[in-house]
Amino acid sequence: MDSEEERFREFLSSRGLKYTTERQAVFNRVFENHRHFEADELLVDLRLNDIKVSKATIYRSLALLVKSGLLREVISGERHTHYEHVHGHEHHDHLVCDKCGKIIEFFEERIEDLQDEVCKKNKFVPKSHRLQIQGFCEDCTIKPDKKARK
Repeated sequence: MDSEEERFREFLSSRGLKYTTERQAVFNRVFENHRHFEADELLVDLRLNDIKVSKATIYRSLALLVKSGLLREVISGERHTHYEHVHGHEHHDHLVCDKCGKIIEFFEERIEDLQDEVCKKNKFVPKSHRLQIQGFCEDCTIKPDKKARK
């Protein structure tokens, strides 16, 4: 985590921003966590642990962490934006259940190869990508009633 913290300090410094105790508290909580989270969940977590950081500071700090490349926005839209930190996570994509909000991480080499092929064909140099498929998880999919078929 030290190298990520140093990268964040350097990122802030390059923009004339300070690494305040509030930003440090947000940074520490984000990197202690290895799951997807929302800004409001982070706010509650900090407050439950008697760490005083304003909601605005949390949102600004998360935006800075995303810009620095240390944090990734996973899901946004009708549901709130979810985040995950990049450190310790291999590249993966997401299946997102529209009903319960469950997030399933997956990696499929064939998809990655196809994306590389498309970039090469179009003489495009990729920097990053985000694939997110919306739908319904197994638990939320309506299953036909076996008794009704008889």
